[in-house]
Amino acid sequence: MSARRPERPPGEHEVRGLAFRDDPEAAEDDGVTNVVGTRTGQHANEAPERRLRWPKLVVTPLVLAAALGATYLWISNADLDSIAHNALAGDTVQLRFWQSVKLTAYSTFWVLIIAIPVGIALTRRQLRKATPFVTALANIGQATPAIGLLALLVIWLGIGPRTAIIGMVAYAVLPVLSNTMAGLRSIDPTLVESARGIGMSAVGVLAKVELPLAVPLILAGVRTALVLNVGTSTLATFGGGGGLGDLITTGIQTQRMPVLVLGSILTVLLALAVDWIASVAEQLMRPRGLEVGV
Repeated sequence: MSARRPERPPGEHEVRGLAFRDDPEAAEDDGVTNVVGTRTGQHANEAPERRLRWPKLVVTPLVLAAALGATYLWISNADLDSIAHNALAGDTVQLRFWQSVKLTAYSTFWVLIIAIPVGIALTRRQLRKATPFVTALANIGQATPAIGLLALLVIWLGIGPRTAIIGMVAYAVLPVLSNTMAGLRSIDPTLVESARGIGMSAVGVLAKVELPLAVPLILAGVRTALVLNVGTSTLATFGGGGGLGDLITTGIQTQRMPVLVLGSILTVLLALAVDWIASVAEQLMRPRGLEVGV
């Protein structure tokens, strides 16, 4: 007679020599595989680990810091004549740099305030007919050359940082608007119907189902808008907005290459830094449930 197999604890059974447990939370970390295909000790409802690794947080800032330090050493030891020295005298460089940062931050803030709510509204059934008109209006900023758009705004609104910010918003609103609409439209309708079927309101479905699923595409649009605004901020000088564009135009007008190169390098470094910050925020704000298999 064959030996009688030992009785197993409640909730545990054997299939082809492998032990399975019905309750993932009851399993201990003893190498047994549970019924949902996860190793014991890892709960089925446990959020996946963030995909943000230390090279992402360290490598880019170190490279940017090294490039900034090399630029500082170069401009400090460069042979500048009186015109170039006056163009970079005092805290002029720091002032122009922070003006560009402020222009980028303010314009991106208004892009988010305008584009995301409008994108959400255009995906609702009541306003879908207005989508072609609003999209065509948003396309004007992208279709019109940035310098031409800024010149028209200067004629209309006058010279000042406000005019530059309005031009930057008009130029960068399309990526966020189109990505918001694309993200919401790409959601499986059955998910929305299921959420409504269990009694969730329209606002609840939007906040807890649709927007979390659309977050990756929306954040990609925001990242694009940020980089666009850094580049467009250099044109704010033609509208009296200041920024690093002042250094670039001064270098061109006075034919002083150190001033021109310094303004250009700082603009590139600012764009790379903003893109890195946006990429880190994109990883942190992505819903954890969407990171499975990423």
